[in-house]
Amino acid sequence: MRPCWVEIDAQALEDNFQFLTSLAAGKAELLAVVKSDAYGHSLELCAPAVVRAGARWLGVTSVEEGVAARHLSPAAQVLIMSGCFPGQGPEVVEHRLTPVAWEAWQLDELEGAARGAGTQAGGLPVHLEIDTGMSRQGVDLDGLAGILERFGPGSALRLEGVLTHLYAADETDGLATEAQRTRLAEAMERIAAAGLRPEWLSLGASAALLNGEAVSFAALAGRWGMKAMLRPGLALYGLAPEFIPDEPAAVAAARQHLKPVLSWKTRVVAVRSVPAGAVVGYNGTFVATEPMRLALLPVGYADGLDRRLGNHFSLLVRGERAPLVGRISMDLAVLDVTDIGGVIAGDEVVILGTQGANSISTFEHAATTGTIPWEVFTRIGARVARRLKADG
Repeated sequence: MRPCWVEIDAQALEDNFQFLTSLAAGKAELLAVVKSDAYGHSLELCAPAVVRAGARWLGVTSVEEGVAARHLSPAAQVLIMSGCFPGQGPEVVEHRLTPVAWEAWQLDELEGAARGAGTQAGGLPVHLEIDTGMSRQGVDLDGLAGILERFGPGSALRLEGVLTHLYAADETDGLATEAQRTRLAEAMERIAAAGLRPEWLSLGASAALLNGEAVSFAALAGRWGMKAMLRPGLALYGLAPEFIPDEPAAVAAARQHLKPVLSWKTRVVAVRSVPAGAVVGYNGTFVATEPMRLALLPVGYADGLDRRLGNHFSLLVRGERAPLVGRISMDLAVLDVTDIGGVIAGDEVVILGTQGANSISTFEHAATTGTIPWEVFTRIGARVARRLKADG
């Protein structure tokens, strides 16, 4: 097998979920976000782990992921966070999935499928997304009345939950979040006036939970006789979002408890010596200024190793940092191991994670390539094998 793989520490994932549950302090239910193949960590490995840790709700991107999650976790509640598409209603019903919806055509799809399956009135739970200012998913206040009419007494649909997405929960001044809460409160007043009594109010992710918002969100939900739900994603996998301009003390404290779940590794394929003046990689972006020893790695941008890391980043071999030299190819990369003694073919190389006393973080990858940790995780290619850590 090609030696390029990801190791998943299932115990770290379980510990993270239990720690996040302690932050919720019994005030909010936690929906474990395992969408996008568990942020690139593997839905197959991660969904059962968080359920073992106590998660009753799983959040996935699509109906396809929902079906996979249902097979992995038969008893979990599975929320389809990006809704369904035309023709997917029957799968939602068959696999007992809970869709997020905000468009009339989505409700048409779901109600038609529910009635076709003989679902009784109110038998298909739906979570309604409200656009409180992000202008992405969700029904706005002007369109809310028409959507609420679809949940009448004779409908097969039941309004089980209401959610919104906070687009600036990592901004410590809280101004954008407060404006969103105000819009959400107006939407909830209209929902209550329509005689609807949803069970769940969901309005925060990792940043809100780590910043101690569970209590205030629970109080907000309680105004309408609802229960609060928070949707941690990044924190599940051992990372706390970065806050701007300053990190709250609660977040700094929480960061110390989170455990990274994913390590990304490869092995040296071959080692060669080259003279001064040797060109390394495409277009000669690196030229040796002295005799060097180079280690070839079977990993490239097709695996998710960002091409911009070439000549600007280092990986770990024998516990030491070794610079990436030359352009990263589709399937290969080269390390300068001139100053690291004894490197041979077969040596393990850490792309992301810890080796000896040194570590490479997702934040370092992100800072070098001008992106965010979420993207670093999710762009690790499907051909990179995911496996459980041996002692995880």
